[in-house]
Amino acid sequence: MTTSGGEAEENLVPEESSEAILGSVRFDTLSPTDFEDFCFDLLSEIGFINVDWRKGTPLNASPSDRGRDIVAHLERHDVDGYRYTESWFVDCKHYERGVPPEALQGAITWAQAERPSTVLFIASGYITNGAKDWIADYERTRPPFRIRVWEMPQLRRLLLKHMDVAFNHDVHTSTLQRVSDILAVESELTDKLWYGRKPVHDSPVPETWAPDIVAGMRNAQKRMEEQYGLDELLSHVESDFAWGMLSGKVSAIRWVLGEDWDMLDS
Repeated sequence: MTTSGGEAEENLVPEESSEAILGSVRFDTLSPTDFEDFCFDLLSEIGFINVDWRKGTPLNASPSDRGRDIVAHLERHDVDGYRYTESWFVDCKHYERGVPPEALQGAITWAQAERPSTVLFIASGYITNGAKDWIADYERTRPPFRIRVWEMPQLRRLLLKHMDVAFNHDVHTSTLQRVSDILAVESELTDKLWYGRKPVHDSPVPETWAPDIVAGMRNAQKRMEEQYGLDELLSHVESDFAWGMLSGKVSAIRWVLGEDWDMLDS
């Protein structure tokens, strides 16, 4: 499946920069029609021309779009300076789950009849593996047009330089957490993991523990109780589920910081 093109398309989906990387993008506040509207503005913003939203009706559904939600053109030029435009059929897929193969077939059928340069599927999330396999099988028939797919990763990269489009359509975005914040959370979670593994004040300690070890542990426990609060610390050991949640958070955040999975030393 062709999810990224050659040099001609590189400017459409720029690489992430280390200075500004989106952590999440969510379209759950948008209706399918709102998502089409978002795609229309995004295509216009990134360089497509003659962008035509083929809604064809004031209703939320678009029964008259003839297999594509948007038709747009992209200007190209050859090395000798010759300029031309490509026609793109764009089908917008706003699904809560992965987009299935049958949801792609209408656009392909119309493309077979009308021969655009490219059929582009824009998914608000992802397309299913079955849909990817279906596209790959269809491409083996050598159709007279290219098939492109933009899923969440491609939309995230595009929005890096076009955040105004996300803002105008109430698309929820967030940036990745700063490393300093991740380290601070990891330190706090490690404290709580350590506290949960130690006997509480009214519990006996193993006889083999030296008195100075016990005294040091009790002092550390007291400091943590003053810092986090006793109720908060005990909430993580009140059930197997709570302890599992804490352990999972520690494992995940340490993986982000470069440790192996399930590294739960404290």
